[in-house]
Amino acid sequence: MRNMNVTIQGQRITLPIGATVEDVLLEAKIEGTCPIPVYENDPIVGALVNHELHSCSRSLVSDCTVEPVHLFGDMGKRIYRHSLCYLLCAAVSMLYPQRRLVIGHSLGDGYYFSFDDELMLSGSDILAIEQAMRTLVEQNLSIEEITLPYQSALTYFEQNHFDQTAALLSTRNEPKVNLYRLSGYLDISYEPLLNKTGLMKVWELKPYQEKGMLLRYPRSHNIKSLDPFVDNPLLFSVFKEYKAWGSILGIQSLGQLNQMGNQNTIESFIRLAEALQQKKIASIADQINLHSSVKAVLIAGPSSSGKTTFAHKLGIQLQVLGKNTIKISLDSYYLPPSQAPKDEFNKPDLEALEALDVAKFQDDLACLFRGEAVRLCKYDFKTATRSYEPEPVQLDKRTLIIIEGIHGMNPQLTASLESDLLFRVYISALTQLNLDDHNRISTTDNRIIRRMIRDNRTRGTKAETTLNMWPSVQRGEDRYIFPYQNNANVLINSALDYELGVLTTYAQPLLKMVKPSAGSAYETARRLLRFLEHVNPIPDTLVPPDSLLREFIGGSEFDVI
Repeated sequence: MRNMNVTIQGQRITLPIGATVEDVLLEAKIEGTCPIPVYENDPIVGALVNHELHSCSRSLVSDCTVEPVHLFGDMGKRIYRHSLCYLLCAAVSMLYPQRRLVIGHSLGDGYYFSFDDELMLSGSDILAIEQAMRTLVEQNLSIEEITLPYQSALTYFEQNHFDQTAALLSTRNEPKVNLYRLSGYLDISYEPLLNKTGLMKVWELKPYQEKGMLLRYPRSHNIKSLDPFVDNPLLFSVFKEYKAWGSILGIQSLGQLNQMGNQNTIESFIRLAEALQQKKIASIADQINLHSSVKAVLIAGPSSSGKTTFAHKLGIQLQVLGKNTIKISLDSYYLPPSQAPKDEFNKPDLEALEALDVAKFQDDLACLFRGEAVRLCKYDFKTATRSYEPEPVQLDKRTLIIIEGIHGMNPQLTASLESDLLFRVYISALTQLNLDDHNRISTTDNRIIRRMIRDNRTRGTKAETTLNMWPSVQRGEDRYIFPYQNNANVLINSALDYELGVLTTYAQPLLKMVKPSAGSAYETARRLLRFLEHVNPIPDTLVPPDSLLREFIGGSEFDVI
């Protein structure tokens, strides 16, 4: 039997080829490894093998370095959340093998699931599912990462009513498929899972809305217990609306989208997706027009949600209704970095509201509302200096101000103004499309890909740089954007169901330039590449010039940079 050399925490050990990550941890006697895991002790739940994240059940095939990954770290928490979804799907498959369970979307600190049939999901059903999950946890069963020949995997999913997984595999041609096995249950997971059910102690399954259930997990700031449940009906209503759009489009998963591309029907699908989004923007303009007192529309959302293009498209719809518009970017009111507040790492916190000259913004807005002429600010990010537009602007009865920026929902920004003068729109790229029935496409990953492509196109920024700064972007969103999203009058989803097919052609070359020496950025790059392998490319020539997607790939008729 051939052996391999494994380096782990300064030790070099020799094991047979095919030994698992868990075998390495046990042989090296690494603290945090034990047959019966204890959640509260922050156990090891995976490992970086040559800087790429793997499950503890992954078999190793060559010399490598292994870095343990603990539960309470960012990667460990990601493994835990995906494993909870797998546990739920396994329990449902054992109880209701003929019913199709579908993951919907994330909602706060949970994932929304429902059955894709006409049968009601009763309280007794949810109690039965929860008990089945608890039993699997108490038994501390192994979750094994295995491989099956392609045809065997496809046959399994077809025979067990995993239609969307079968659809995705039908557009692939790898000779083998990686699966995870729990007792007799097999399923695909596109990210590593825990190797023991006994570790999944902290979660809640609760009824939600008419036919669904919410699988809740601990938040990062309180990893050892669940926070009190806080509902977000506005966000759920948007997902419900876009689920209905999915029915109109006839696409529910990436596999179906790939199949459509193969059938040369993607062009009409793109037109329909764009038309649905345009209809939503027009309906928002109609809502604004109903409020005669409104003088300013505030547009906010997280990074790479498409705020700038949306502002342009909304302006056109308002013009159709007889309105003129003045556009203001909150970025124009940035203070020099030396005047910005400091974050916990003693670096300028450019995500904070205090990084803006709020007093100047409020003064300009008040002057405009009084009918005075104002020369608006503009900010040069290269020189970190402010200047002013040469021509002043002025409001009249037909003119509305459109203001876009990440702090648009923050009440402190407009504290001095009457609320009936303002209409607030929250925008985010909330992916409706799933990989398959049990694996969702992360909204955050979609935004990372958008941002990475745009940064490279407009600033020459390497993917590694964008990936490294993304954690600070997320911290800023958690503090300064997401807490205020329910202040919006209306929420719009900027994600287009076809966009990943277009973005993948741009993203893959950038991600492949991220090398193992890049640290955590490399792990993220490898994870995104594994995901994008499942996406069939769509030509960017099919994207309309006024599409919101053009903000990221270029070629927008609005000259968005």
